[in-house]
Amino acid sequence: MDQLSPSRPNADNAAVPKAAPKADPLPTPAPAAEAASRASWRTRILMFGLPALLLAGGVGWWLTSGGSVSTDNAYVQMDKVSVAAEVGGRITEVAVRDGQQVAKGQLLFRIDGEPYALDVAQATAAIDAASVEVGNLAASANTSSVDIAAAREDVKFAQVTFDRQAALMEKGFTTKAAYDASRHALAQARESVRQAEAAAAEARAKLAAGPSSGINPQIEAARVQRSQAEVNLGRTTVRAPSAGRVAQSDRLQIGQMMVAGLPAVTLVDTAHPWVEANFKETDLADMRVGQRAEISFDAYPGVKVRGHVLTIGAGTGSEFSVLPAQNATGNWVKVTQRVPVRIAFDEKPARAMIAGLSADVKVFTR
Repeated sequence: MDQLSPSRPNADNAAVPKAAPKADPLPTPAPAAEAASRASWRTRILMFGLPALLLAGGVGWWLTSGGSVSTDNAYVQMDKVSVAAEVGGRITEVAVRDGQQVAKGQLLFRIDGEPYALDVAQATAAIDAASVEVGNLAASANTSSVDIAAAREDVKFAQVTFDRQAALMEKGFTTKAAYDASRHALAQARESVRQAEAAAAEARAKLAAGPSSGINPQIEAARVQRSQAEVNLGRTTVRAPSAGRVAQSDRLQIGQMMVAGLPAVTLVDTAHPWVEANFKETDLADMRVGQRAEISFDAYPGVKVRGHVLTIGAGTGSEFSVLPAQNATGNWVKVTQRVPVRIAFDEKPARAMIAGLSADVKVFTR
């Protein structure tokens, strides 16, 4: 039979192989050149970028901190003047209050001046009394001159009487008693002259003017006494010796007794603040006067003030303490010392300064 069985394969079909089924497409691998390029860039970044980054960090550290020293042991300081009364007495007037800004010469308080006014009046009376005494001495000097002249006349008369009695005594016409009486009278007359001359010299000495002032010492002493009384009277009015802000004025109470020399109020010069920074002694190697400084304050975050190093202390803080440390013991331990450095402001702070505020100071030493 020419026909093939359906189950039998065709010869032509058997000669042509069947195509294999298509497989799923695979991801295209990265070229070897691109992979090598990426590896090269990573190597270059590690070789050059990392050292450059470290170098930049080191330069930044040197610019920001390596060329400067800083401390937080710093405080705002201001000149403070303790005002005390130079005379004692009862307070009769208080013209200021705590925290008030006062100008130089402004009245602070007043002390009762009536006792000191009486001292002035008494001193004036002493001047008058001294003037009267000088007048009496001048009159006494004039009287002494008259007494001297009278005593000399008495001497002349006593001398004549004595000479007469002596002549009569030689001739035997007088008695020994009369002769002795005339001789005694002559001696008394001469002594009276010496006494009158001494009194006149004393009066002239009391009337003499002082070699430096040209005024009688008694009158000059009385005038000095009155000047002192007037000065004390003026001191009952206490005025501000300088401009500043009033502090510690709680002792100023009307009616309270003020003791001379006892501080009554304090004036703080808020117009010229500075900072006292206590740096470690190991930070002073490159620090010099005039170097730029930057100041910040704990009380005012964000506020920074430019300044400069004004002075470097002549001794450490322990050297000026009341009880300095004694290191001559067997258990001595070395402690890093602090040196006070005064920092001046180069600009006016944006906020009001208060004495004693904590501050941070950075000094640029490069």
